[in-house]
Amino acid sequence: MNSNDRSLTLPANFTHRVRIEALMPADSPRLNGVDESHVRRLTDIYTTLPPILVHRGTMRVVDGMHRVAAAAANGLTSVEVQYFDGADEEAFLRSVTANIAHGLPLSVADRKAAAERILRSRSDLSDRAVAAYTGLDAKTVATLRPCSTEDSPQSNIRVGADGRAHPLDRTAERIRAAELMTRRPDLPLRAIVKETGLSLGTAHDVRQRLLRGEAPVPTGRRAPARREAAERGDRPEPLAAPSAAGNGAPAADGGPSGSNRTRGSLETLRRLAGDPSLRHSESGRQFLRWLHTHFIVDEAWRQQADAVPPHCTGTVAELALQCAGAWKRFAEDLDRRRLTHTTPAPSRHAAPESRQGA
Repeated sequence: MNSNDRSLTLPANFTHRVRIEALMPADSPRLNGVDESHVRRLTDIYTTLPPILVHRGTMRVVDGMHRVAAAAANGLTSVEVQYFDGADEEAFLRSVTANIAHGLPLSVADRKAAAERILRSRSDLSDRAVAAYTGLDAKTVATLRPCSTEDSPQSNIRVGADGRAHPLDRTAERIRAAELMTRRPDLPLRAIVKETGLSLGTAHDVRQRLLRGEAPVPTGRRAPARREAAERGDRPEPLAAPSAAGNGAPAADGGPSGSNRTRGSLETLRRLAGDPSLRHSESGRQFLRWLHTHFIVDEAWRQQADAVPPHCTGTVAELALQCAGAWKRFAEDLDRRRLTHTTPAPSRHAAPESRQGA
């Protein structure tokens, strides 16, 4: 035999003759097992039926228990089979998809039971992906998920019907994008997308929220419609609707709201970053980089406040006050310079002050 023969592979439709007694019963999604009336219908057309699908590792029938029963009813002791190579859970998925594609249809109860089992073993699959396997609606799968996965660790990833992994919660990515936008207002959105992994639409939403003075993460993290879209795992996160935070209402103390302060600060920073006298000098660009690094708005510190443990609050508060004092002194120094530069110089024609007072 030529050594090259070892590299030959069998075609996908290659069949083997296997004795019925060597086969294991199917791990079937059918709650009521084999339907005898359907077996009787198959006995008359058995010769036209496709081969049985068998899991090679266990010799368990994946698809075709009714055909096996029909063959036995016709007095046959062996059947033509095609082998399936894969994990046990993959064999069950294949069994479900095969039984909704042809043969005796699975009942709604059968498909729901199959969906619950898939969710228990593959909680990372999106509702739409499970629906594709079981022939159910994605909304039906969503109602089954809480009961099926309550004892399973919840993942932030769903594998969609497209086979790609989609995060359910983009909170961390949104906060990272907000930090980049605050430090570098001139950074293009596509650079933000590349750095954070967000969709272009979500990055745009973060920028618009910051300009409105709102938090980069919508209230409640995911609205029901956006959570459903994430569960489906097959399209990017849509733009969030504006929250009430940016309506310009005054704060309880009668002063400007925190959202207005944030919006005004961000707009001022953006205009400052576009000032040619700063952008076109090395010292100006260095100052802008320094300013973006140290710039902070109300929403930024509010997001970090919960991370401070109780025993550290005094120390962190002292540091914050020291920084606030440093910024105050910086502002006072700049204000003195502004006054110095804007105070008009005395006229050369004016008499000396000592003579005016004479």
